[in-house]
Formats: sequence, structure tokens, C-alpha cells
Amino acid sequence: MQKQRQLDVEDSNIALLGSELDKKVKLAAAQDEPAWKNAGKQIEPATGFGKAGLQIWRIEKFHVVAWPKEKYGTFMSGDSFIILYTYEVEGKKLYNVHFWIGLESTQDEYGTAAYKTVELDTLLGDLPVQYREVQDSESGIFRSYFSKMIVMEGGVDSGFNHVKPEEYKPRLLHIKGTMKSASMREVPCTADSLNSGDCFLYDAGMNLYQFNGKGSSGAERVKAAEMARAIDDERKGKPEVHVFEEGDNDETEKTFWAGVGGKKDIPESAGDDKKPDARPKKLFRLSDASGKMVFTQEGKCSKSSLDTNDVFVFDSGNAVYVWIGKGASKEERAKGMGFATQYLADNKIPMTTQCVCIREGAAVPEFFKLLE
Repeated sequence: MQKQRQLDVEDSNIALLGSELDKKVKLAAAQDEPAWKNAGKQIEPATGFGKAGLQIWRIEKFHVVAWPKEKYGTFMSGDSFIILYTYEVEGKKLYNVHFWIGLESTQDEYGTAAYKTVELDTLLGDLPVQYREVQDSESGIFRSYFSKMIVMEGGVDSGFNHVKPEEYKPRLLHIKGTMKSASMREVPCTADSLNSGDCFLYDAGMNLYQFNGKGSSGAERVKAAEMARAIDDERKGKPEVHVFEEGDNDETEKTFWAGVGGKKDIPESAGDDKKPDARPKKLFRLSDASGKMVFTQEGKCSKSSLDTNDVFVFDSGNAVYVWIGKGASKEERAKGMGFATQYLADNKIPMTTQCVCIREGAAVPEFFKLLE
């Protein structure tokens, strides 16, 4: 059974789950969290499942549980995850921390992920750049961590146990995008999920069928082939991989259609390829210098408008950034992400919009480039 989708402004907002006033309390809690024992302490060798320095945890009934490294890059639509990326610049450790919300994740799960993200940030000395990620709308930097990324149906409540390929329940995987930003996710295993503009993998356990839609791109075909090889490798080379073009009408294609419920006419594309037009750029200042919290729009969007004594919310047109000045008050720091998410709600901007929280001095070049 799928979980009910309940994404809410406040529940997905890390800033409203704690403030600077209880920083010491959060720090004590972070130090007692077993999952954080080795968080960010070392940059491990890269694997085929993710970049060096990558650590992932899943929220399981209010607990933070380490995600197996062999499953890095695989996420569940019914779960929420915390992802920490540790790297070094001139000998100094820096961090990106993301909390990822599956579209069927429960309120309790993504609320816990949000709170624990703040906790981890506190433990790491407020150094991480924080990203809120929503399934199917992940940032480019998040996707860059994985050589392959796939979102499966289900979650911790439904279980995610290893099964032998001979016993595998068939599934259908949808691949679309470019070489840099291709995505793959599980879709219902029926012909209604297909279209001619993308690629699909029908995974029958011991047989993998790669469907190349007649309008699919070279990048999509390459990514589909990479995923087929990766699945084959995980199963010790036992499955047989079959690749065909839409319209081949050979035995391979016939077997594929039988697996998805029978051949039928399918649309040319998925119908969601058009990206929304970018919004005009806007910069807002959050300040309590007057004795009360005031959220006002700045006259221009530029680096010169930033003030170390305040917090700023910048709508780049495609993402929203919260910039926290070093001299910002405790209340301003605590309220920044809250005002950013409320801004999305007030202006009817999709809650899947990327939200990034950075502190003055953090190395986030794209932020300053967008302000120029």
C-alpha cells in the first residue's frame, strides 16, 4: 500500500524544527545519535555507487539508519533520506547535507529527516550547505553524486529486502533526460506507462529488456544500457540482456509487450518535458534590527545588496536560496528557511522548488553567479 502524500510547507522546513536558542540541546542530541558517529570524519574511496565522501541514511520509524553502500543511488518513493557529502578544499573539510523527500514519504518521516539534518549541521559546526531535495526535482549537485540513480516504489514499511533474481517480481523502469541529468524511476508495470520519446527497462529478474522508444535520445539509450549492465553486474552476470528498437516486431519485442500487459498504442512523449518559465529574480532581506522581524524586497539583486548583519532570501527564478550573514541575529538565522518556504506558498510556487541554505563564506559559486 502506498503512503499518503502529505508534503506541507512547515513540515518540510528545517528552520522551523529548531532554533539557535536550543543549539546546545541539539548539539547534545547530535552527539548521542549513533548514526552520526563517523559522519564527515573521513573521505572514503569512491565506489561504483557514489562519490568519495558520500554517506547516506534512511529514516526508519523516527530513527536514522545507515543505508547500505551497495544501495547508494537507489531511493524509495515512500521514504526520506539524509545525504552527507564531505570534501576538502586546501586541506579544510567542507560539507553538503541534503534531506531527500520521497513523494509518498509520510509527514513523520520527512519531519524527522528535516530535524535530523539540522542536528547534523550543528554537529559539523554549522559548516554544511543545506539542500532540501524532493523526488523528481533533485538538484544537479545531488544527482552528480551518483553514477546511477533510481527511485523505486515502496518504502521502509513495505520492506526492501534482497531477493534472488530467479524470484524477482517484474518491474518497469523509465529512463529520460541527458547525459548529465538523466533520471530513472520505477513506474507501474503496464503499457500505459510507456511512451515513444524515452527508454524503458523491463526487469524480469533473469531477463532484462531495454525498450528504445523511436523518439528517444542517444543519451537516454546510453543511460538505459548502463543501468542494464549495472543490474546484470549486481546479479553476477546471471540475467540475459535484450535490447530492441520500438517497431522491431521481433520475438524480443513481443516478449516485452507481453510482460507489460499486451501491445497497445502509446503517446509520442510523457507530456511533461516542458519546463516552467523562470520567474523574475527577487531578493528579500529578513531583519529584526527595528525590534520586530521584517521581510522586505530589495531594490536590486546583486552581491552588493547582501549585508553580513542580516539574512537574505533570493529567488533566482528556478531555485530559492537562504543566505545567512555572519552577524545575523539568532532569530533571523532560525527564521530564514521558514520565510523562504512561506514565500513559495504565498506566491503559489511549487513546493518541489529547490531550497538551499548557505552561510556567509560558504563556497557556493552558483549562488553568486546568479546574483551578478
